[in-house]
Amino acid sequence: MDVTTRANRSAWETAAHKYVDEYDELLAQAATGSELVAIERDLLREVLSRSPAVVHPQSGHGLDDIALVQAGARSVVGVDYSSVTVRAAQRRADELGAPCRYVVAAVPGMPLAGASADLVYTGKGALIWMRDLAAWARDIARVLRPSGHLFVYEAHPAVPLWTWDEDEPRIRPDRGYFARSHVNDTFPGNGAVEWQWNLGQIVTTLVAAGLEILHLSEYPEPFWRAGGVSAAAWSGRLPNSFALLARRRP
Repeated sequence: MDVTTRANRSAWETAAHKYVDEYDELLAQAATGSELVAIERDLLREVLSRSPAVVHPQSGHGLDDIALVQAGARSVVGVDYSSVTVRAAQRRADELGAPCRYVVAAVPGMPLAGASADLVYTGKGALIWMRDLAAWARDIARVLRPSGHLFVYEAHPAVPLWTWDEDEPRIRPDRGYFARSHVNDTFPGNGAVEWQWNLGQIVTTLVAAGLEILHLSEYPEPFWRAGGVSAAAWSGRLPNSFALLARRRP
């Protein structure tokens, strides 16, 4: 593991204690199944109607996984490199009787059998931690069964550019859409390095890994809003999230 990834992992482990400290609140939220937003439910309705076996790389707090089960998934395997996060997610799933299993591992490099998933679900702050996007795409294609689906609901790659000013949306002078990386100064660990992938790179890399793009949409609404912040960049004029549905070629 390289120095940057090791530092990011340490920062994430520290930030992940939030999922332990707020365990009861997150348990109650998980029980509602509300973590899947309308955009996700609409695009995944047909796939979830087939009772898929799901793999969720970078599964985080696991609330999405319980919502996926409630929406029709047969089972979910979550993979996350934070042991703190994995333990909290497994405990929540067990308490709610959800068929979710969690594994501590880095992504890419999921320790899962090939062709073991009907659906790979990921996003909501996942791609920014991928230093090697091509390896990530190959790992996803490997665990997908032929004709299995990948679904990504994620922050738009332009989001790191927007300031959080309330009067007008502005572009940060220290960020660039085509930059290789940047330091996230809002991350709880402060100083974590995020990798910058533009939309063209994401799509092209997935196609090169053997997936075909079925749907790609951009949205003005962010998937996450910082508490107490009402940024002008979220007012509908700029892209703040995107959803992508792809299928592994038979």
